[in-house]
Parts: sequence; structure tokens; C-alpha cells
Amino acid sequence: MTRRLPRLSAARAPLTREVEVIDEHGERGLISIPAERDLTVYVDRRELVTLMTLGAQPELLVLGYLLNQRLIESAADVESITVDWEVNAAAVKTHAGIDRIEERTARKVVTTGCGQGSVFGELMAGIERLALPDTRMRQPQLYALVNAIRLQESTYKSAGSVHGCALFTLGEGDHDARMQCFVEDVGRHNAIDTIAGWIAMQPPGRLEGGRVFYTTGRLTSEMVIKSAQMGVAIVVSRSGMTQMGYEVATKVGLCAIGRATNKRFVCYAGSDRLILQPGLAGARWPDRPDSP
Repeated sequence: MTRRLPRLSAARAPLTREVEVIDEHGERGLISIPAERDLTVYVDRRELVTLMTLGAQPELLVLGYLLNQRLIESAADVESITVDWEVNAAAVKTHAGIDRIEERTARKVVTTGCGQGSVFGELMAGIERLALPDTRMRQPQLYALVNAIRLQESTYKSAGSVHGCALFTLGEGDHDARMQCFVEDVGRHNAIDTIAGWIAMQPPGRLEGGRVFYTTGRLTSEMVIKSAQMGVAIVVSRSGMTQMGYEVATKVGLCAIGRATNKRFVCYAGSDRLILQPGLAGARWPDRPDSP
């Protein structure tokens, strides 16, 4: 019997709030700040973890968290996810429970992640078995991707203090990099987990073409592993990369591009997946990806 995708509640909460501040001139005014809140996750009535989150798409965050921690194999393992902001809790009901959940969540590894300070120890296990698709990206597509992020309306522009992540698919055209999903949260790990949950809920064929993941945060080992688990062979960051992130990317054959702003970037690993056109680096920056 084929299981259906889980039922998800549609809990929403304000992403920002206004607070009164005093500036360098001693003048009072109002400013928006991200509305960070705690969300305690219960799996089959067992408390699992508390996530600090912006709360934009909490159900997808919880689903992606369970997937990226390899506590479930697919979204179909979950019957429902219900988020209630009155008690700041997410109730996950699975079809058959999570095998060895106490053992698998006992050992934790401290990470460099913001908004999520530890991950379960099994995350590093089995990375050599990850098989990535044969994705190639042309330099104009990279520029189109960066430009799409630049033009994206965001909480960061209005309130700051959040990380943004996005999933793109590549088409046939030189500038064909289509944003499929954009997520912001107080931590980049929450944002990538939410995207993983979004991917898991998409119908077959929805995400045709090579996948590229973008993040405003640095590329750590955990970010690289989570990207690979989502079937992403190319990751792009506005920030840099850590040594362990580089080693994992090299091991799994993932293309890691960092310091990507305007026309500048650094390809740390997997350069065979990037089709370079160096002459474009000095060209005029277009207002739109398809501008001449």
C-alpha cells in the first residue's frame, strides 16, 4: 500500500515585530526585528528537540529536520504534522514510529550552526553512499541566480538578522536559473531544513533540471551534507567555506561556490561542474538575468 504525503497544519505567525529604539542622535523611533520564537517538536508524543525559528513555514521545517537528521526516510513515513503557536509546539504523528529513536538521538555532535547548536551523530555516517546527479551550471546561470537573490523581497531587507536560502533549477538557456523556493530563518540550518521539507512535498516531475542550492551562510560540513541529501550537486554561498565542508564536498563530488556577490565568486570544489566563461566577469551588470 502506497502511503500518502503527510497532512500539514498551516500555522502562521508574524515574521517581524516593531520595537522602539534610540539612535546615535538620541532620537527615538520604531524599527522592525525578526520575531524569533521557540518550537518544541514532539514525535509520537515523545519530546525530541526545541528549534529556534522565525516560524514562516514551521511544518516544512519540522519535516525537513526529520529528513535531514535521517530519522525518517521519506515524507510518507509521517501521517501528520500539527503546529500550535499558542503552546509553541509541533506534534508529529508517524505511521510506524521511528526505529531506535532513543539510541539514534542520544549521541550529539556540537556544530558551528546558528539557530541549531547540535546535530545527531549519525549525520556523518554513510556520506560515501550519496550519489549526486550529473548537474552542470554555466557562468551566466550563476550570475542570474545571484541577481535573482539580489532582487528578492525579504525579511532581511526590512529587519536584518536572518539567513536566507533558496532552491533553483537550471534550464537550457544561458540565464535559465529558476528560483523554486525561498526561505528565511534565524539560522541557515532551519532554512535548509525547511527547503528539504518543501522538496519532499512536491509531486514527481515538479523539480526537473539540475538543482542548485543558495545560502547566505557559510558552507560547513553539515550544510554540504544536507544539500547532497536533497539531490543537490551545486551549492552557492554569499559567504565562505570551512575546511570540513571542503573535505566533505570533495568526497561526495559536490561543486561548492562561495563569496558569490555581483560578478565575483570563488569555486572551492567540484569545478568540473561549472562551465566557465571568464569574459563575462568584466561585463556590465544587468538589471535582469535576461538583459543583453
